[in-house]
Amino acid sequence: MTETTLRQIFAALTFAMIATVVPAQSPPVGDQADPREFSEAGRKAYAGELKVARGLIAERKYDAAIVALDKLIAERPREPQARFLKGVALTDAGQDDAAVAMFQAVLGDFPELPEPQNNLAVIYARKGNYGLARDALEAAIRASPDYVIAYENLGDIYARLAAQNYEMAIARDARNRTAPVKLKFVRDALSPLAASAAMPAASASVGTVPAPAITPATATTGTMPPPAAPR
Repeated sequence: MTETTLRQIFAALTFAMIATVVPAQSPPVGDQADPREFSEAGRKAYAGELKVARGLIAERKYDAAIVALDKLIAERPREPQARFLKGVALTDAGQDDAAVAMFQAVLGDFPELPEPQNNLAVIYARKGNYGLARDALEAAIRASPDYVIAYENLGDIYARLAAQNYEMAIARDARNRTAPVKLKFVRDALSPLAASAAMPAASASVGTVPAPAITPATATTGTMPPPAAPR
């Protein structure tokens, strides 16, 4: 067999092997991601742009913040920090439905993060959906047992749920002597929270217990994974 023939056979085998390789549908994420996407300069630049967006949110320039964050999200669609921060901006801008969708999308990719659960609870509580707020906060605590803000917020939600149940007991039995005492106790506990959140104080009538001033997370607590490679 001549050298030319051997070269032809080798070339044919090489072509066949290349043809059977399935191209990746998206770049790997995490420790296996392209190291060029995790250069120190790239990390600093990304962190700097996040800082700018946070500043815009603090200045209540929500539209500008969302535009800046959309740019980061377009560059790294699976990276959670910009997506989470966009949820914060949407919440502060009063776009609750869009914020809920954003936080839920982050949790779909990163269910271990407590911050999106906490901020979902804030939105649910603002709408009076205390059961959903409770469920979200309990999920945040399961994800991160040391996440202090969720425990405090959950206590406020439990207090509001207790008040609602005392109110229902009074409404159904005007002769009940214990429920009004308990309701007053809960209202007295909730009133400082309402005042600190610039909400009206509770009146003596049934059904006016103020919403708990639960605290949103405006930044991560160090549990966010590093930026993922764009896809």
